[in-house]
Amino acid sequence: MAAPEEPCGGRAGGEPGRDAAGLSGARGRRRRRRRRRDRAAAAMFRCGEEIISGESEEETNGVNLMEFSDEILLHILSYVPCTDLVLNVRRTCRKLATLCLDKSLTHTVILQKDYKVNKDKVKQLMRDIGKEIYQLNMAGCYWLPSSTIDHVTRCKNLVKLNLSGCHVTSLRLSKMLSTLQHLRSLAIDVNPGFDASQLSSECKATLSRVLELKQTLYTPSYGVVPCCTSLEKLLLYFEILDRSREGFMLSGQLMVGESNVPHYQNLRVFYARLAPGYVNQEVVRLYLAVLSDRTPENLHAFLISAPGSFAETGATKNLLDSMARNVRLDALQLPKAWINGSGLLQHLKFNNPFYFSFSRCTLSGGHLIQRVINGGKDLKSLTSLNLSGCVHCLAPESLFRKAEDDIDSSILESLVVSCCNLRHLNLSAAHHHSSESIGNHLCQLLSRLKHLLSLALPVCSITDVAANVEKPPTASNLVPQTFGRKVRIGIQTYPRNLADQANQKIESSVFWALMGSLRFLETLEIIGSSFSSAMPRNEPAIRNSLPPCVRAQSVGDSEVAAISQLTYLQSLTLAQLPNILTGSGLINIGLQCQHLRTLSLANLGMMGKMVYMSALMDMLKHCKCLRDLRLEQPYFCAGAQFFQALSHCSSLQRLCIVSRSGTLQSDAVMSFMANCLEVIMCHMFMGESLTVCKNLQQSIVRSFQADRPALNVVIFPLLHEDLTEVIRDVPMRHLDEITLFKSRVAEEPPNLWW
Repeated sequence: MAAPEEPCGGRAGGEPGRDAAGLSGARGRRRRRRRRRDRAAAAMFRCGEEIISGESEEETNGVNLMEFSDEILLHILSYVPCTDLVLNVRRTCRKLATLCLDKSLTHTVILQKDYKVNKDKVKQLMRDIGKEIYQLNMAGCYWLPSSTIDHVTRCKNLVKLNLSGCHVTSLRLSKMLSTLQHLRSLAIDVNPGFDASQLSSECKATLSRVLELKQTLYTPSYGVVPCCTSLEKLLLYFEILDRSREGFMLSGQLMVGESNVPHYQNLRVFYARLAPGYVNQEVVRLYLAVLSDRTPENLHAFLISAPGSFAETGATKNLLDSMARNVRLDALQLPKAWINGSGLLQHLKFNNPFYFSFSRCTLSGGHLIQRVINGGKDLKSLTSLNLSGCVHCLAPESLFRKAEDDIDSSILESLVVSCCNLRHLNLSAAHHHSSESIGNHLCQLLSRLKHLLSLALPVCSITDVAANVEKPPTASNLVPQTFGRKVRIGIQTYPRNLADQANQKIESSVFWALMGSLRFLETLEIIGSSFSSAMPRNEPAIRNSLPPCVRAQSVGDSEVAAISQLTYLQSLTLAQLPNILTGSGLINIGLQCQHLRTLSLANLGMMGKMVYMSALMDMLKHCKCLRDLRLEQPYFCAGAQFFQALSHCSSLQRLCIVSRSGTLQSDAVMSFMANCLEVIMCHMFMGESLTVCKNLQQSIVRSFQADRPALNVVIFPLLHEDLTEVIRDVPMRHLDEITLFKSRVAEEPPNLWW
């Protein structure tokens, strides 16, 4: 029998079994019977997303999965969802029954993104192995009823529990936590109606021993923070809307009293991420007020991610001054208003920093080198750096500099030399234009960072300077462009084959060389410096977009083709590449990047026409591991041919299409949903009428909800005035990961939460 198929992005080991052909007599008959039984058992395997089916002995050359060592089988079984292991695979044969209950497989149970799990499966799972579970992750299981949480009480030995995105009331939380005396790590949501006074004394006793807390707030509240008197790590996500569903303005004021004061004396990590809105800012200031009175001595990571303007106050200034005097940090992120124009970075002390984020700050390259890197100090410990929107970070000073001026390559070189172990780097949302100096192009300098796993760059940073000065005629020059370019007039030498010329140009470009040097890159984002999505968070859809940078106008199919060198690429984002003419590079990516799981394409080529549709459909036929697809393109036609090509993506789970003046064919969508059984999220924001959108949404829900408990469907006109009201009902898991466009490289410190 053949060994199980390797899951997307993973490895499976194996060693050959003995050939049944050499066996004879009774022993041979027994072996053949056992092999037939084992083939039936192995047919139950689900390795990653692939179902392993039985095959004949001739096809497998006698390889028997059951003859593998226990270590190899446990490694294979580790790719199988825990619900399948316990409820299905365990019941197939004695050997698998023993292995499926091995501590290495039951110690940590992850139901996150197990979209087929339901209440009954969770109940049975907890009944069978509840006492063996020490870590349980149910994050984002929004489709499970709140009564499902009651079964977690069977997990008496739980140490870590993640219920983010689950429906949990105050009373249910109290009942559950009262039985989990060993709990040390907890993640929950605080929804409207949460009442801390309903928490029992046993529950509060459990919370007093919790060391790590992740709390997502949908209403102004301290949540359970005041009960957690031993906190060492606190993660806060503020998702409070300024207005209620009824239209009333919300207040950020909280009840202040002795029982409601957070305890931060043991805190080592403080992280706060704010969604847009003034209420979120008001509430986070109350959380910070206690920190400003007394800064924890062991604090080593202080991170606040706030969009827009978040003004510094006297209390926050006192907090930062206290931090400068008393702590040495390993991770730092502050709102841009707290850094811009201040000498804060000059006074803060760092130990062995692993994460810095100066997103949207006006920090100049000179200050970056002097105050953060300390004039070229060895920062081998730094693994993640976010300079997104930091428009002057690669220039010596920002006072008289224009955002479009050339970068100072010596600053980038100092950064690369000092931070040679960077794994995550974000330079997007800025104009990083390289000069004509040989060997000093941004792509050439970044190619030295051999450990990079994720990278975000602006489109204008990857273009060849020489190609912009004098660009020879290629196949792309012969087609009318959206954005006009001067063409050099004179006698040119043309290759006989325009394709050969294009290949020659690709392999000699600095971006081609960069992609060739970053062979183990898993996440890549190439985003136009002036790109903005048509779907902001809490505002009406944007109707007009800014034109791309002049330097970016030559970036197109050849640069996209260079990405196909990234064999281990798992996530790709391309936005505002104006010179996409045919999309031929996408086909190369589909063929070569077989581990690709997430694909996001936005505003490619001419804005008035979907010029790369044919290439996209050819690409999708090869994306067998693709799980998430996001397309944002004006005038997109979601018709039968597109959905037929998309049906080849057998692993697809989530689809989001955003298209101003876009159209869709309801029959094609229904056929696609029927063919792609794994799809549990379908979001389409198009130019169709409200009636068409509602009818299609209702048809999908009515036809597929019963078999897909996690199904989430939103089909709505993009420019409708009620769009923001519809968005607020989308599960945060989908909204944050795919529906809303944003750069995700180095957005948070690595391994911030398990």
